[in-house]
Amino acid sequence: MPNQIKYQELHKEYPRYFWQTGKDETFTEDMKLFTLQSRNSTYALAVLEDGFICHVYYGKKIEDNDLSYLLRLDENPWTLKTNERDKGTFMDTLPFEYPCHGTGDYREPCLMINDRDGMSSCEIKYVSHRIYAGKPAIEGMPATFAGEGEASTLELLCKDEPSGLEVTLVYTVFHELDVIARSVRLKNASPDDINIKRVLSACVDFDTDKFDLITLNGSWARERVMERSRLHHGKQGIDSVRGESSHQNNPFFALVSNNTGEDTGEAYGFNFVYSGNFFAQAEVTQHKKTRAVMGINHFDFNWLLEPSETFSAPEVIMVYSSEGIGNMSRTFHDLYRNHLIRGEYKNKRRPVLINNWEATYFSFDTDKLISIARQASKLGIEMLVMDDGWFGRRDSDNSSLGDWFVYEKKIKGGLKYLVNEVNKLGMKFGIWFEPEMVSPDSELFREHPEWAIQIKGRYMSQSRGQYVLDYSNKEVRDHIYGMMKKILDSANIEYIKWDMNRQLTEAGSSSLPKNRQRELWHRYVLGVYDVMERLTSDYPHILLENCSGGGARFDPAMLYYSPQIWCSDDTDAIERLKIQHGTSICYPVSAMGAHVSDCPNHTVGRTTSFKTRGHVAMAGTFGYELDVTKIPEADRNSIPVQIEEFNEFNHLSREGDQYRIGNVFEDNMWDAWMFVSKDKSEALFTFVQVLGRPNYRSRRIKLKGLNEKTLYKNTESGEIHSGSALMNGGINISLHGDFSSKIIHFTAERF
Repeated sequence: MPNQIKYQELHKEYPRYFWQTGKDETFTEDMKLFTLQSRNSTYALAVLEDGFICHVYYGKKIEDNDLSYLLRLDENPWTLKTNERDKGTFMDTLPFEYPCHGTGDYREPCLMINDRDGMSSCEIKYVSHRIYAGKPAIEGMPATFAGEGEASTLELLCKDEPSGLEVTLVYTVFHELDVIARSVRLKNASPDDINIKRVLSACVDFDTDKFDLITLNGSWARERVMERSRLHHGKQGIDSVRGESSHQNNPFFALVSNNTGEDTGEAYGFNFVYSGNFFAQAEVTQHKKTRAVMGINHFDFNWLLEPSETFSAPEVIMVYSSEGIGNMSRTFHDLYRNHLIRGEYKNKRRPVLINNWEATYFSFDTDKLISIARQASKLGIEMLVMDDGWFGRRDSDNSSLGDWFVYEKKIKGGLKYLVNEVNKLGMKFGIWFEPEMVSPDSELFREHPEWAIQIKGRYMSQSRGQYVLDYSNKEVRDHIYGMMKKILDSANIEYIKWDMNRQLTEAGSSSLPKNRQRELWHRYVLGVYDVMERLTSDYPHILLENCSGGGARFDPAMLYYSPQIWCSDDTDAIERLKIQHGTSICYPVSAMGAHVSDCPNHTVGRTTSFKTRGHVAMAGTFGYELDVTKIPEADRNSIPVQIEEFNEFNHLSREGDQYRIGNVFEDNMWDAWMFVSKDKSEALFTFVQVLGRPNYRSRRIKLKGLNEKTLYKNTESGEIHSGSALMNGGINISLHGDFSSKIIHFTAERF
């Protein structure tokens, strides 16, 4: 049995490192096998005799210390010492942890360089490793974090000897969550420049092709539409080349078993903690295996790495679930609420705000805003947000972006006067900025046209009548932040809506040299992070909400700076069912900016009941987007009732577990969801009837997430049923009419 002998020799030459995360770590030495254990999942990788790092297993938890048999070393000659003549064969079949370009692996690579001779091949091999408690930060970029005892990290130092490039693969396991955070650091340890052409952040080589691919796609006003398709031979993926994560494709995908549903089956979720161009792909190979990769988009990308310089790639969050898509979602939610979102509002109820955008658009002044605030304060609304139109000479979207000084023709008496008057009514005050943009008709552009992203000699494309500022240029960032700071220091501002209303074109920088122009895409995003970090550090009490034409930058990196993101410019309650369902696949409800708006809806022209609009917005941060002085009296009188409901139940949606019951992507007749407290003592059920039925018969809906043996009381009807009855038998819901809704509150009865 010659192959078995080689396998045994491999064991002797390389000790094994078994790493079990958790409160009791174990560390034994036998061979170079690294086993990462979370609460319910196992991730294993190994170092082969030649130094290649390969993937062994990812999935449901396995207690065995040694999973190296899964590599089939007795079947495949995967070492050069024993099979130098056939390297090209095993390179194209080996399940690599971090595949490189140019030495025989023809599948999608993670790393590609140009060395001093202009050659693009590279081949990283293991050098050493480090295991430590905690979670490292990533310089200049957002990333998940962990407190003491919450995570452990493995770092593998690798090297491509011919080029001198060092590659550090970083894996962090969160002990109480089925989460692995992966990132990559590059260091040029040679005396020559290296051009990085591609640097993805994660790869997993699965031993099967029996997957469905789930993505969140769409466009303006219909973001994060959930799409599911069967994997087939070849490459299937999503990306963005727009300079932001985009309306069109969210930086998330999941691979799920063909029979996986909301509550059963295996699901692997991948989410990129980054706000710029990204690339995510699943490739079914010639041998019916699947390679999943994710990272910065290599399209139009180059990074010049000079000697001794380092480059850090953003992190990818990987979540495993053996209990369906719903459990995967709840894991993402818990991770982001506890280990990504920061600041004063991390675990805090957000103030109920009213935004004047759909109420007034650009047609407002101080008197109009105060009249809205006066009426809103009587109804229990807690904050007035002044949206676009308060600065420069901004009477339309044709001017003034970049001129962040008060437009006194509108804001009579100045900003401080307006804010003080709103504060006297017992309300907080918020304000809108679009700091990354500049209008051609602005003082800033006339003074500094070179500060806009452009290519000399080429036409500068406008979108929404504006250009994009070059945030790779620190002078630009300093100037814009300085103007923002003057505004923020001038009055008691407690909320900022940060908007971005166009993507990048003619991507060139007046401040970068020729050999670094292709770095602009990434440097721009780093510049945005720099300003947001300054803002949140200098003004920790301010609630920051991100926005990009609605939901074009709804990504985890933004959650690092803002605990909530405007979910979509489409505020229609029925459209929002799909948008918020798709968003919840990965992101928590506490992060979804959602408002009650006026009807007919400004985007689609649909009229829905004020009650339904409220119930849908409560599955989000909750607020109002209307002129409260003009809406029907019945709607106005409903506002205090809605706010009371929001205050009573927000702790469930903000902190509890979400269970999706309906799926409006599959059945456009109804939708339903639940929020259940962590101790399962309380639950809120929401049902929305999209289209009524002619016979008015009730629908029987099975609840989720309760304790089977606990008795639960319907606080409205007083009925008491066991959790098993509510989940297995269900409840009867009878509503009349289209676009109607109902909420039911359940509490555990303790006998």
